[in-house]
Amino acid sequence: MKILLDTCVLFPTVMREMLLGAAGQGLFTPQWSARILEEWARAANKLGPNGEAQARGEIALLRAKWPKAEVTWKPSVQDRLYLPDPNDTHVLAAAISGSADMIITLNAKDFPRNILAEEGLARSDPDAFLQGLWQANPEALEHVADAVLAEARRLSGDDWQMRALLKKARLPRLAKALS
Repeated sequence: MKILLDTCVLFPTVMREMLLGAAGQGLFTPQWSARILEEWARAANKLGPNGEAQARGEIALLRAKWPKAEVTWKPSVQDRLYLPDPNDTHVLAAAISGSADMIITLNAKDFPRNILAEEGLARSDPDAFLQGLWQANPEALEHVADAVLAEARRLSGDDWQMRALLKKARLPRLAKALS
């Protein structure tokens, strides 16, 4: 299953690590575009003076780990598309060109299901998607969640608990499932 990851699900660290951890377990094939990654790097400026540099380092690691994940498209693909926010048509163009099955985004209103269905695509938020993966393969998702929790504890120096970490990461259903 090919899944296009929108910028809004790559930017938050715990959400990204959960999604890419699941991909690393072979539960899906991740996809993105150079523009999506660039949006992530620019958004990281909000984190402070080193945010963008850190994001660019993480992006380089992603590209190395998944060299076939980055999709491109002909301008004619994007030119024919319509979404409520024209600034999101590049995401849809990337999904179409990569033959993705689904777009994972937090931005439901700008990716109407009927428009996506016309292109043979579905949409999900990351919480519902990860919960579905957990239902199908609980051991793999528990392994990913344990690794993400350990890294959060290591980086922050705080004694995070799974449920609190995932709820803060806007993954409340997954948090409940793993508790």
